Amino acid sequence: MNTVSVPVSSIGTKTKPLDGEGSLQVHLDPNEKIGNAKVFAIYGKGGIGKSTTSSNLSAAFSLLGKRVIQIGCDPKHDSTFTLTKKLVPTVIDILESVDFHSEELRVEDFVYEGFNGVMCVEAGGPPAGTGCGGYVVGQTVKLLKEHHLLEDTDIVIFDVLGDVVCGGFAAPLQHADRALIVAANDFDSIFAMNRIVQAISAKAKNYNVRLGGVIANRSQDTDQIDKFNDRVGLKKMAHFPDLDAIRKSRLKKCTIFEMESTPEIEKVKEEYLRLAASLLLDDDPLIMESLKDREIFDLLGFD
Repeated sequence: MNTVSVPVSSIGTKTKPLDGEGSLQVHLDPNEKIGNAKVFAIYGKGGIGKSTTSSNLSAAFSLLGKRVIQIGCDPKHDSTFTLTKKLVPTVIDILESVDFHSEELRVEDFVYEGFNGVMCVEAGGPPAGTGCGGYVVGQTVKLLKEHHLLEDTDIVIFDVLGDVVCGGFAAPLQHADRALIVAANDFDSIFAMNRIVQAISAKAKNYNVRLGGVIANRSQDTDQIDKFNDRVGLKKMAHFPDLDAIRKSRLKKCTIFEMESTPEIEKVKEEYLRLAASLLLDDDPLIMESLKDREIFDLLGFD
């Protein structure tokens, strides 16, 4: 007769459940903790502008005098190309080239200096269907620590693939102090945001990460985001409208701070600098409660 093993922790006790209990999760190695830097993880629906937001936010932090590392966590490895002006090799590609003997690597093999001194790393990802993104994140942080690159860093930004909140790509939440969600003023973005809120709430039970707030992007209005925020206890931290100038900056492979000045570009710059300055403050974490799928459907839309 087949039997089912039950974890001892679940029998007759009320101990705190293990992170990801009941599912396959990647767990943080205590030796891979980042250290004293403030760590932000950027999430949001696929294609919503997370990389553009992350790169411009990194640039803004650097202009405020902070030492910044941006870590792209997408197999496309395009998170940092507006900072570096090129697609840089991924950590996994570099490790593979030395048969995963990390001691053979030099800093310049996997870290590239971008706009205003922002240090750029592309973690990459495993080949499709063959591995876990959490391993990639862990190896990247391990390399940065081995080369003492985190000791003098003020800010670390993880730019995370899409709205995937499985064990692998939730791994940056194990390192982060605050998670930020990029969302547009539409149902799909807000639906994805709700799922990310659920993931952050789950990780917060075992790690220090808390939700920082929402960055409204590619939206002229924010009424639907505001409605959702009011319901679940979130706050809007910044608003970037759907401007052609922002799209053009990515096509020109540069940050918004390198674009020719216009009144609208100056407003975007000011908003990024204001956002960066606000994130340097130790605000109290948000207390939020996600919605059921049907509740989102009933909440959003025009009367």
